[in-house]
Amino acid sequence: MIKKILLTLALLAVIAYIAIAITQFSNKPKNRICRDIELKYKDSTNTPFITRGEICLQLIQKHLYPVGGNMDDINPLKIEKALQELPLVERAECYKTTGDKLGVNIHQRTPILRVMNDKGQDFYVDSNDKIMQFNLKCPVNIPIVTGSAEKSYVMRDLYNFGVFLQKDRFWNAQIEQINVLPTREIELIPLVGDQTIFLGTIYNYENKLSRLKRFYTEAINKVGWNKYSRINLEFDNQIICTKKGK
Repeated sequence: MIKKILLTLALLAVIAYIAIAITQFSNKPKNRICRDIELKYKDSTNTPFITRGEICLQLIQKHLYPVGGNMDDINPLKIEKALQELPLVERAECYKTTGDKLGVNIHQRTPILRVMNDKGQDFYVDSNDKIMQFNLKCPVNIPIVTGSAEKSYVMRDLYNFGVFLQKDRFWNAQIEQINVLPTREIELIPLVGDQTIFLGTIYNYENKLSRLKRFYTEAINKVGWNKYSRINLEFDNQIICTKKGK
């Protein structure tokens, strides 16, 4: 009997809670006005390539600018779609906040290489192996690809190398230029040290750079970073160094 009474009381409490919640939801204030846009960059670039002004302008042109409008009239999905049309936006997430604002999370496209080849082409390649516009407003610390770097070769063969450099903290900080020779062999220009690193073909680049890193750790710190003019990694299990003046 007592169990039945307790069960009934619990059921009544749940019904009362649901009724109160529905009433509060029904009494939600109408005609709430959007006060602002809360903009957040949700990517690893640490650099805002696209500005708040450009985002607002896009929404104005698409007749979707929310500030000053009724919160009930805002369609987050339409706004996401409009923002994802911008060249530097990979993905957008939009939502209404409890403070009568529109939350906007922007995931920017991440450049990993800048190509400035001998054909006069100038463009970026992003982390999804797609071409980006080259007139970024903020400086980006990524390797510059020069020489005989045709667009098809960069997208097909150099892209994975660029991803490798981006993900490796040491090489990301060390390699500032990738020069492609007419033979499709690669020269690397490091940030530290006054020498050219001859990689040979792009084949087996991880093993080649692993040997070079070991050489840096075990040898070059002892003899000095500027002793050699050229370091050749072309051949397996060898590092051939050319001293300056020879």
